Amino acid sequence: MVAILDHMSALADPTRCRILLLLEKHELTVGELCGALQLPQSSVSRHLKTLADDDWVVSRRDGTSRFYSMPLDDLDSGASQLWPLIRDQVAGTAAAGQDEHRLSGVLARRRAKSQEFFATASAGWDRLRGDLFGDSFYLWAVLGLIDPSLTVGDLGCGTGQLTETVAPHVHRVIAVDASPEMLDAARGRVGEHANVDIRQGELEALPIQAGELDAAMMSLVLHYSPDPARALAEVARVVQPGGRVLIVDMLPHEREEYQHQMGHVWLGFSDKQITKFLNGAGFGNVRVRPLPVDQDAKGPALFAAVATRQR
Repeated sequence: MVAILDHMSALADPTRCRILLLLEKHELTVGELCGALQLPQSSVSRHLKTLADDDWVVSRRDGTSRFYSMPLDDLDSGASQLWPLIRDQVAGTAAAGQDEHRLSGVLARRRAKSQEFFATASAGWDRLRGDLFGDSFYLWAVLGLIDPSLTVGDLGCGTGQLTETVAPHVHRVIAVDASPEMLDAARGRVGEHANVDIRQGELEALPIQAGELDAAMMSLVLHYSPDPARALAEVARVVQPGGRVLIVDMLPHEREEYQHQMGHVWLGFSDKQITKFLNGAGFGNVRVRPLPVDQDAKGPALFAAVATRQR
């Protein structure tokens, strides 16, 4: 009881409880919280400091941005007992419902910059990626997936480079991307492969049935997601138990210009970050390894993460 009482002061303000409702599910900046809560930055910052001082929130810096989240797994016993009681009371309020509704718009704006880039980049996408990362990194990553009986999803397929590589070696490939321009380029590339099914859709709402895939691939796409945890939870939905996911992406870097030029949301991922996202989505047996560096590539170093969908 004393442990619970120690935390009541920080949660005595309804606004701080509303902040925690959002940070329980999403990692957000101060500006994004201001948009969702319709409060000035000074007020949100003051409330975050109170919550941080009582270990209700943690933060991390990504380039020029600072992201805040609620460390549910690391709350002490008193906070762990108190939060479910508070959440049940606050979650049903009209204010909390409005916050969640406005937050969906905030997250959509995260995605808009990436979509603006893709709408004009499809023609030169292969050249751009080649300049940044070389022409053979995806071959190293795909070696562990080759199996003639697999139905594989290429999620965020872009112009279909990875789909084209895998299609001759598997039973079926379902290629998904949100950009119509990218999908047009992919169709032109893989047209001769009858086992390729191209579909338009978002990572967070894949146009694929539950358990339809034996394996999923995400190559240089997760850093565009405004909510990687949600995206990977959706991947877990469409991959059958025992199936695998392969993620190829950038290791942490400081090239902030990518956010402005190409709409990147994340400046790479650490081993700990990607493992946490995968475990939280229902994947286990996570293996993360750096990929060999192409000496002619100009972009950051890459990693490959492989994990298994738990039953």
